[in-house]
Order: sequence, then structure tokens, then C-alpha cells
Amino acid sequence: MASRRFEGKVAFITGAARGQGRAEAVRFAEEGANIIAVDACTQFASTPYSGATDDDLAETVRLVEATGQKIASYRVDVRDFEGLSAALADGIARLGRLDVVVANAGICSSALSWEITAEQWQETIDVNLTGTFNTAKAAIPHLIEQGTGGAMVFTSSMSGLKGTPLTSHYVASKHGVTGLAKAIANELGEYEIRVNTVHPAGVETGMDMSSMLPVLEKYATTLAPIYMNTLPQPITQPEDIAAAVAWVCSDEARYITGAQIPVDLGNLNR
Repeated sequence: MASRRFEGKVAFITGAARGQGRAEAVRFAEEGANIIAVDACTQFASTPYSGATDDDLAETVRLVEATGQKIASYRVDVRDFEGLSAALADGIARLGRLDVVVANAGICSSALSWEITAEQWQETIDVNLTGTFNTAKAAIPHLIEQGTGGAMVFTSSMSGLKGTPLTSHYVASKHGVTGLAKAIANELGEYEIRVNTVHPAGVETGMDMSSMLPVLEKYATTLAPIYMNTLPQPITQPEDIAAAVAWVCSDEARYITGAQIPVDLGNLNR
């Protein structure tokens, strides 16, 4: 039986319809939290994989409710600050408080840097970086006003700490997320609100980036090794990331803020 580290608390999670966001919603619910879940449930123009759907978000709702916890779910895009703020405010009104913020929504596509289109660049920056900023901007006033501290985690990537090739727009967005978290952590320390980033390598979600493989095979001796892990497993599961996020948001990590938590099979060690 899971520990109940978040009994009576509320977690706000973006990109919650599937993948890491769904796993995080379920993990926090299993540990006693009620959930405010948002997802755009749309097809992004620049990604090579299908976006999440309304049915995906409904499944997250079902899984959270199966734990016995409450969930308020909203179809809203993190690029829409007003819509995101309204959804969060409604969720807090329904569930009573806010304790944890997981800015997880993100997208990825691939190309050599000089072949990235303006559309790819803009959509990636808007969703990954501006969306994370919007999530924080919407949530922080509630946490400060509540006056009971809190924990925020931004989903970055190994690409938020190293220069993974074929994804320079994604790298730029995730380095931005990492820096944003470090700055906000300094600003919120006096309020006992902690801000950290998690840095996965490959995670088995709906974000299928197999389109990169032909180029990596072409540059097998120069680019492909950058993606190699230290541990023998090729990929992590969403639940592995959710476990790390739950830990860093718990009182067990109460003195950790402004940190970068890798869950990357040792990729950053190479």
C-alpha cells in the first residue's frame, strides 16, 4: 500500500491526460491528494505524434477517482494564461486549497537546427517554456496567499542540462525551464515554497520520437552516443518519473529547492 504523504492536500498537474502527467496524477491520488488536472487535448501542428484526446483526460479522471480521491479536470492549453488561471481558480474553489504544482505539459519534435521551421520553434517555446511560466504565474499567488508553503516541480529533461542534437528548439525550451525554476526558487524561499526540476531521459509515453532514428544512425559515431545511458535499460516508464516527482514534493525532501533531479538512466553521467 502506498504511503499517504499527501493526505488532505491538492496537486495541480498540467499535461495530465496521459504519460507522465497521468502517472503523476494517479501517484499523488494514491498518496492521498485531490487533483486539479489540465490538458490541451489537441493536435499540435509541429509534432510527429498524435496529441492527447478528451478520452485520454477522461481516463485520467477515472483512474484518479478509482483511488477514492477527487479530481477537477479541465481542457485548457497552458499557452492560454487566462483560461489556465480560471481553471486553477475553479479547481481550488472546488477542492479547497493548493499544495503541489507540477508543470508537466510539453511537446517535442526533431530536425537539424538549421532545418527547424519557424512554426516548430515557436510552438515548442510557447508550450514548453511559456506554458511553464504561465502555470507558475497562475499558481504562485494562491500559494503565497494560502500561507502554508508548497512544492513546485517543472518537468525539464536531460535536454535541459545537455545539448542533445536534433532538438535544439526543445533544448532551448528545457534549458529555459531549468533556469526559470532556479530563479523562482530564490524568490519563493521566504514563503517556504520549494521549486525544483526533474530531468528524464527517454520515457515511454505517447511522445514518439522514432523519426530521429535515421539521422542518428547516419551519425552513429558522433551524435548517437550523446543519447546513450549508463544503465542498460533503454527507456523509463511514466511511473518512474512520477515517483521522483512525488518524493521531491514530499516532506522527505523539505530542504531541497532550486535543484535538478535526474531520472535519466545515468545519461547525464556520460
